[in-house]
Amino acid sequence: MYEGVVQDLIDELGRLPGVGPKSAQRIAFHLLQADRADVQRLSEVLAVVKDKVRFCDLCFNVSEDALCRICGDSRRSMSLICVVEEPKDIMAMERTREFRGRYHVLGGAISPIDGIGPDDLRITELMRRLGTEPIEEVIIATNPNLNGEATATYLSRLLAPLGMPVSRLASGLPVGGDLEYADEVTLGRAFEGRRLIGG
Repeated sequence: MYEGVVQDLIDELGRLPGVGPKSAQRIAFHLLQADRADVQRLSEVLAVVKDKVRFCDLCFNVSEDALCRICGDSRRSMSLICVVEEPKDIMAMERTREFRGRYHVLGGAISPIDGIGPDDLRITELMRRLGTEPIEEVIIATNPNLNGEATATYLSRLLAPLGMPVSRLASGLPVGGDLEYADEVTLGRAFEGRRLIGG
C-alpha cells in the first residue's frame, strides 16, 4: 500500500475494466513520471468526453450528436438491423466492411450471476424500433459465450412471433487455431455451421 493520493490513484485506476492491481500500479507510476502537460491533456480529454459524448437516440452507439454517424448515414440500409452487446462491437463489425445496415446496442448481455436480466438491457427499445422501422431482418451478433448465447436465445424467442427473419452470426474455429484448444461450444458451432466444399 502506498500513501495518500498515490494509493487513491491506484485504487481508481484499478476500478477500470480489465485493469488489475499490478496494471493500475504501472499506469499510476507512468502518470507520476510523465510530463505535466501530458497528464493535463489526458485530464482535459476525459472531462470533454464526459461533457460531450452521449448515446445515440436511436441505436445507443456512442455519439457527440443526437444520432451517431451510422444512423445519420442515408446510404445505410434501414431494412437490416444488427443487435450487438456494446458500442465497441459496432467498431469490430465495421472493420469487416461486410454490413451496410444499422445497429442496436443492448448495453450488455443477460447474466443471471451478475444480476443482469432482460429488463436491464435495451430490449424494449429494440422492440419499439422493430414496430416503427421497416426492418426486414434482425441479425443477432452477441458474443459467442454463455451470456451472449443466453441473450441470443432470449431474443430469438422474443422475436419469433413477429415473423421476420432472425439470424445469428456464424461462429466456429478461428483461422490458425488448433482443434485440441477449442472448447465444446466452439466445436459444436463449427459443426453446425459447416458448408459443402468442392464440386
